[in-house]
This record gives sequence, C-alpha cells and structure tokens, in this order.
Amino acid sequence: MSFSSRVKEELIPRPLDRRCCVLAETAALTQATGTLGFLGAGRLSVTWRMENAALARRVFRLLKEGIGLRPQLHFVEHARLGGRRTCVLTVDGEDAETLLVALRMAEREPDGQVRLKHTSPRPALNKDCCRRAYLRGAFLGCGSINEPEKSYRLECAATDAGLAQSVQRVLAHGGIEGKVFERRGHWVAYIHRAQDLADALAMMGASRAVMELENLRITKQMRGDANRASNCDEGNSEKQITSAHRQIDAIKLVSIHRGLFTLSPVLQETARLRLEHPEVTLEELGQLMEPPVGRSAVHHRLKRLEQIAGEIEASWEKENAPGSE
Repeated sequence: MSFSSRVKEELIPRPLDRRCCVLAETAALTQATGTLGFLGAGRLSVTWRMENAALARRVFRLLKEGIGLRPQLHFVEHARLGGRRTCVLTVDGEDAETLLVALRMAEREPDGQVRLKHTSPRPALNKDCCRRAYLRGAFLGCGSINEPEKSYRLECAATDAGLAQSVQRVLAHGGIEGKVFERRGHWVAYIHRAQDLADALAMMGASRAVMELENLRITKQMRGDANRASNCDEGNSEKQITSAHRQIDAIKLVSIHRGLFTLSPVLQETARLRLEHPEVTLEELGQLMEPPVGRSAVHHRLKRLEQIAGEIEASWEKENAPGSE
C-alpha cells in the first residue's frame, strides 16, 4: 500500500467534528468529487462519485449524521474497466436544497423558495478547526502524496479552481507555502518540502503518518550522512594513492640522478620508508620512523623530496633545451 493510501486509510475513520467542520469537509469533498444536477421544474440534485468505498461511507456519514440528510448510495460497475465499481451518492429534493444553502451555494427566499447563487461551495474557513477539516476533505477527495523515500510532494488536483485556491489559503494560515498551477484542465495546489508535508499531515489529523514520515526522514538523513562519509573516504583514498605515486616517482628520480645518499639522513629515511610502504598514510609512515614523527613532519619531508625532483627536472630540461651546449 502506498504512503498516500495509508494516510487516507488513517483519515477516513476519524470521528465527525462539529457541524461547522462537517460542512467544511463536505464542501471540499463536493468541490473534489461532486456535481450539481438540474432535474427540471426547478429541482436540484448533488451527486458524488468515487472509487474508494470507504471514502463513500465517510461522505454518507457526513451527509446523514453530520448534516441530517438522507443520501442515496448505489454502485456502478464498469465492464470495460475490468468490473471496477464506482460509488455514487446522491441527494435531491429538499435535502439538496438544504445542503446547497448550508454550503452557501444557494439562499432561501422569504417565500421559502431556494435560489441558486453559485455552482461551487463557498466554505466558511474562519476557524482553525474548519480549515483543518477542509484540508482533510480536499486531500481525501482529490489528493495524493509521493512516496517520501523518493520525494516530498503533496498535491490536490481538481477541475474546480476554487478548491486549489482555498487549499493554498488554508495552508498559508498554517504557515505552509503552497503553490497553484494549471495542468491539463485541472487546478493543482501542491507543497514540496519535507517540513511542509509533515505540517500539512498534522493539520489534517494524520498523526501516524507524521510519525512514519519523520522516521523516514531520519532514515534518509542517516543514509545520506553515511553515503557522504563513504564518498569522502573513497575520495581521500584516491587522493592518498595519487599522492603516494607522485612521491615515489619523485624519490626514484632523485635516486637515479643524484643518489639517495646525497640526501640528509631524515630525507633518506623518509624516502626509503615510502618506497617500502607505498600504501600507508602519512600518519602511519611517521610511526615507522625512528623516532616517530607526526603527519606534518612527514608531509614536509615528502614535499622537500618532490621539490628536489623538480629541481632535477628543471636542470635536465635546461641542459637539453635547443641551442644549449
């Protein structure tokens, strides 16, 4: 099961909140999965379609227990899609009018008639609890999360631009930077930073998912630190081997052209030990000397040997330059 599915599995069974929060969550789910229908003679209906049966049951509870409506639930089976079923919820008649007024899509006239004002909910998001409920509904209805092991990204994509813009405002109230863009006829609100994702999950009430995300973040950090240390060790090993080869070539050049006996005793000892132990580090080379010396001293002596080799090369090039006698 994907991380996104696990988050939804955690959120769907949550107890219903106060009526204002129920309306906020229902508004988001209506923007994400609902459609407004005109039945003729001024009659209206609202229909929700979703493939997740557990989510359909939550919407059913929101409508029946939270708002007091009588939704009708049935299933549509798609033969061309391998028998996959779509859950369809519908409210019509007086229940539809009650819902549309509650979602501020319509208003009731003094004579009792309901006049439609908007084709999309206008949720009241003045309270923190309602903003949390709205974000939860938007994610359940049209949200997804990338696998955190690969990247940190949560997005809600719907044909209703108002949903994406409302999600962005809700995130901003929580100190989370959300962005909105249009993609193939859908408006997408998204976040892409690890801490923002953790904060958004906490806002929705997905505490288990937050803990799982934090554990993944720690594991990734530890793995990254280990990889960096390994790469550093590999890089140091390569540098060490390259330096040792350069030092040995310099010592051989001095030995061939001048003889190591012409060097001072400490340089003779350093040259001999480096030739005998090309694989050891400078610290280890220093411990082989009598008496032992530190890395800095060994480094200085080897640099002096390379300098002498450089002087020999320069002298040889000068002697063999064109026009020299």
